[in-house]
Amino acid sequence: MHQQKEPTLGSLISREVYIQAYCFIIILCFVVSGCGTRSTNDKQVFSFNLTEGVSTLDPAFAKSQATIWTSHQLYNTLVETDSNLNIVPSIAKSWEVDNERLLYTFHLRQDVRFHDNEAFEEGKGRRLVAEDVVYSLSRIINKSTASSGAWIFNNRVDSLHPFTTVNDSTFQLKLLRPFHPILGILTMPYCSIIPKEVVEKYGKDFRSHPCGTGPFQFRFWEEGQALVLHKNPHYFEKDDKGNQLPYLDAVKISFLDSRATEFLAFQQGQLSFVNDIDPSFKDEVLTKAGELREDWRQKIVLNKHAYLNTEYLGILVDEKKAQIKSSPLQIKAVRQAINSSINRHKLMMYMRNSIGIAAEGGFVPAGLPSRNAELVKGYPYDPAKARRLLKEAGFENGKNMPAITLLTIPIYADIGSFVAKQLEETGIKVQVEVIQKSLLLEQTAKSKAPFFRGSWIADYPDAENYMAMFYSKNPAPPNYTRYKNPAFDVLYEKSLLENNDSTRFSLYRQMDQLVINDAPVVPLFYDMAIHLVNKNVQGIRPNALNLLELRWVKISNKE
Repeated sequence: MHQQKEPTLGSLISREVYIQAYCFIIILCFVVSGCGTRSTNDKQVFSFNLTEGVSTLDPAFAKSQATIWTSHQLYNTLVETDSNLNIVPSIAKSWEVDNERLLYTFHLRQDVRFHDNEAFEEGKGRRLVAEDVVYSLSRIINKSTASSGAWIFNNRVDSLHPFTTVNDSTFQLKLLRPFHPILGILTMPYCSIIPKEVVEKYGKDFRSHPCGTGPFQFRFWEEGQALVLHKNPHYFEKDDKGNQLPYLDAVKISFLDSRATEFLAFQQGQLSFVNDIDPSFKDEVLTKAGELREDWRQKIVLNKHAYLNTEYLGILVDEKKAQIKSSPLQIKAVRQAINSSINRHKLMMYMRNSIGIAAEGGFVPAGLPSRNAELVKGYPYDPAKARRLLKEAGFENGKNMPAITLLTIPIYADIGSFVAKQLEETGIKVQVEVIQKSLLLEQTAKSKAPFFRGSWIADYPDAENYMAMFYSKNPAPPNYTRYKNPAFDVLYEKSLLENNDSTRFSLYRQMDQLVINDAPVVPLFYDMAIHLVNKNVQGIRPNALNLLELRWVKISNKE
């Protein structure tokens, strides 16, 4: 596939934008160092940009990557995931589960304290106790909070006494029925532990007056401009040599809304790293094989690893919808033909510079221990098979088959066009309609999008999170396709009761194979996280949830 040469970065950015960005970053440096009275050269300051901005610092609303990343610096949860997606201790040093697998008892560390805040006596942060855990988790499901994370405990925890304390250092969670992924859910930023006094002092303004126990504490937030966090001097974690974490003195976050401006700031050394590469200059930095081009290798480091995100095309299969009944997408053979028509490897090379893995297995992405991506049989590129399936469906060579509309958002318009061209080669006519993200989310949530581009990023590291998308009793979200298969539902409900990992993984793969065979989705690729990192940064630990983990990061100030 021929591609025109991308314009150079310099041609993308005007001189005025360059000056504005440079001046802004200089001002931000002064803010971090204390009104410009001291250079930051003797301090370890990690700088990054969030183009989408941060809407809140209240973890009860941490649903976007920007709010998740900031919450992760400010707060801790009972348990967390390590680099290999294992559930490991955090605030809870240990836990046990009763024989019925309904009651989880957590034993808390006694050296965890909240950041200093005026809401506390003498403004000094106090020790975290079990009642803080009860308050924090209860607040999520309290309707008056209106937390976007309320769903995580719906029909999962006991309706009368879901969260209780035994004593100051012992907390208990009670389930309605066994649900193995509950520990994964407790790692989510929604489940961050916060102090009641501070929330009550600030009310709704807690969003801009955060207080947690995390490695960094709040210092300054000029919305839309800059967010500054300072090292928590009382943080409870230490490294293997007994040194207190974090190593960094401060974190500064800018909100430049242009990816091109962000990249220029990174190129000038003003940002420590950049998450992902904007399509407009990916070819300038990366080869088609996904490696750094020669002239970049001496300047920066490329980190890439599996990311629990499946990019896909969704197909609404709710036969009750009037606009769906006459659609060729209701015919399984047509959906299978669409799956067989796409050369995913070619898509990855030309559209993504090989950042990601062609999705020729299950819907569940690479990186999870159930290995669906490897062991579930998907759809390799097979245009001959696609044509046979179309003939079987009554549309030989696409004859008499009405055009179908694919809804996508601007940044994925090129992938939509690629898919449309591929489908056209086997006789399937596709019209790509580009709409704003908010409108697409609204239409998929209301089951008004027959054929749409989607992605599913894992909320917690368990394949159940992906299979929940196809459980018929779930609404949209997560069941955007309105898929319904009684055999799938039986397996899904059985998996929730299964405590043996190998058996549960086998159930996940059986479910995934049913979904792939019925084809309510067209998996395109399993994503990879890609970070461009300045060479003076050390210690960024990769993880498949793409959390920004800064506890172990060090900055070298040597020129």
